[in-house]
Amino acid sequence: MTNPRGQRPDAASPRATASARTNEAAAAAPPIVFVIDDDESMRRALERLLRSVGLQVETFSAASDFIGRALPDRPACVILDLRLPGQSGLDVQESLARAGREIPIIFISGYADVPSSVRALKAGAFDFLQKPFSDQQLLDVIHEALERDRDERRRRAERAAVRERFDTLTPRERDVLHLVLLGLLNKQIAAELGTSEVTVKEQRGHVMQKMQVGSVAELVRAAARLGIAPAPRRA
Repeated sequence: MTNPRGQRPDAASPRATASARTNEAAAAAPPIVFVIDDDESMRRALERLLRSVGLQVETFSAASDFIGRALPDRPACVILDLRLPGQSGLDVQESLARAGREIPIIFISGYADVPSSVRALKAGAFDFLQKPFSDQQLLDVIHEALERDRDERRRRAERAAVRERFDTLTPRERDVLHLVLLGLLNKQIAAELGTSEVTVKEQRGHVMQKMQVGSVAELVRAAARLGIAPAPRRA
């Protein structure tokens, strides 16, 4: 089925399609693990271990070196020593959070520091491993962290795509969308907006087309991804 312009109602715009392809390529890119530890022997051991299972690795001896590095647009995680010269591991975690740089962090430490581990986990660390740990234990945690990052990237990409579609709606189409989310029929929406039912039907069709959904249920799910709540009805 096509609209009057010959375009399928669910057809994506060239910009949205290009964006989706970029996000898919980023999600499919090989993951990378960042290792931050001031102990050179530990860095080398971790690098050998991770490369032996096919993972790409970058190592840093100081937190400042990593903080200045732009994060790649692909799945990643950080293995972060708790105690570092200069900025501590917790400082790095806080810096990343303030900058909105979302990446799973796996803390490692040779000290039984319960308060620090609790603080790190409460602040969103993926895990906290006490040295010495087994190679398999670390690898299991890394693969779980990378899988979480893949999932988060997919969710962010989905939200970005829905936001891009929502931004194409006119102010009146957004009014219609909010009233559709309230469960109102076209006749009721027309009364709310002071317009005709025919006009509402047309605008509702535009909303469904631009949001690339085929049902009200799909529209509700799309709106939920953006945290869009129905607008209150007029008194």
